Amino acid sequence: MSRPFKYDPAATAAFARLREKVGDTVLHDTAAPVKAVVIGGGTGAPVSIRTLLTLEADVSAVVAMADDGGSTGILREEAGVLPPGDIRKCLAAMAANDGDPLTRAFKCRFSFARNHTLGNLMLSALEDATGSLPEAIAICGRLLGSRGHVFPSTLEHVRLCAETYDGVRISGQAAACKSRTALRRVWLESNEPIHAYGPALDAIREADLIVLGPGSLFTSIIPNLLVPGVTDAIRASCGVTLFVCSLADMQGETWGLSALEHYESLERHGMGGLIDYMLIHSPGALRPSASGSRADAPALEHSVERFRMKRDEGAMPVIRPVRADYADACAIQDRGTVVLVRNVVDPLRPTWHNPEALRDAFRSVIRLSRARGIR
Repeated sequence: MSRPFKYDPAATAAFARLREKVGDTVLHDTAAPVKAVVIGGGTGAPVSIRTLLTLEADVSAVVAMADDGGSTGILREEAGVLPPGDIRKCLAAMAANDGDPLTRAFKCRFSFARNHTLGNLMLSALEDATGSLPEAIAICGRLLGSRGHVFPSTLEHVRLCAETYDGVRISGQAAACKSRTALRRVWLESNEPIHAYGPALDAIREADLIVLGPGSLFTSIIPNLLVPGVTDAIRASCGVTLFVCSLADMQGETWGLSALEHYESLERHGMGGLIDYMLIHSPGALRPSASGSRADAPALEHSVERFRMKRDEGAMPVIRPVRADYADACAIQDRGTVVLVRNVVDPLRPTWHNPEALRDAFRSVIRLSRARGIR
């Protein structure tokens, strides 16, 4: 018999240990708390949120509104509400006390009630009661003692559509993330004009640090960038932008994509010239070929077969690390982005970032940006 009450997986224990280890040590060389905005969704954005909170940053999150799977999909379809799932995860990450009973209950998932979470139900019910998702978020934030702000990227009902490398078109976020071939491009569709949520744009423009990811590239990060005005707000910001590249492929949407191809995907979706730093995982330093020439590095093979998942129908995908080499890093840096190569994988969970390593990387970006005279 399955457990009636389950809790969404999160690295809360690891971050609790990190807080105990670092104690009250923060960025003492800064004149004021760093204003940071995390752009994303899913399970990745909460990782960045928790990391930034250990640096005592002033944290906000801008969250994609394209999710249509699981409990969120049911609520969207049957209650006509905006998707609550990624909002819930970010609010829980910002909660004042992970062990508080209300915080634990907020994350609780009911296997006997179509796998809904209490947080999703609360946000949807409050949206209906107040007529406003932002007001529902504010109420839940107060209940959880949230240490930051969560903003939807848009208040319109949007649908994510995608095209794969072999030309197949997919409708819906849940279907797109499980594609059997890597996605080449995505876009938003709606029955009404799509507008950005104003406070989300304000938070981005006022940020010292804008963090993209980690998380699903095409279904969590890029959907925010497709909302008109979001990339313009990033361009208008005086802060710096950091892209945290994924560690590994577990789903089809980025299957076979290298670190460079992750970067190029962001460029194709409006981020050209806007990424100041990119964090890439590698267990060791990236080195040139034996002759020392970048030209000797193997060229990327843009074949459809390389982007297609090789697994039997219904089988779980194999975890495959995102490929990164010296030539990739040089190509990215040639476009004006500083590449940080770090060993940031959690040794026990190969698809999760190590909280301490991620914190050190964030700290380095903040210090580098201040040394360059940016804020």
